[in-house]
Amino acid sequence: MIHATFSDAGAQPADSDLITAAARCWRQARDSGEAVQPCLARVLAARDRALLAPAFDSLLLFYELALNRPIRPGAAAPSDDERLLLALIEGSRGCEGFGCSRPLAKVLGCAVRSARVMLASAAAGPDPARPSRG
Repeated sequence: MIHATFSDAGAQPADSDLITAAARCWRQARDSGEAVQPCLARVLAARDRALLAPAFDSLLLFYELALNRPIRPGAAAPSDDERLLLALIEGSRGCEGFGCSRPLAKVLGCAVRSARVMLASAAAGPDPARPSRG
């Protein structure tokens, strides 16, 4: 059995480039009509994090619903939307106060926690107790 402990503290600052790249990829895929998860997986695979694609897809979908508009991506520097997303994942900002319904804020909170767990799990690397394949 595998046991892991994850804090609710949020993402590490080093994850900010990964999170920003995922958000920009997700928004671009949605705008172009491309399948989102394969696009995310390609971007995340470059950082050995392709398995995070479903968690980011869910998180970003609920984030936009809470914003009640599409995410506005940045160019060279993170946009206000990207900085807010980073604050949510890092834990310095809560999901309340978006002006969305309480149930939507709760669902967004669940997606944020799920992304945190997946980011922490990916950062921990492979389980040394699990036999490798190949």
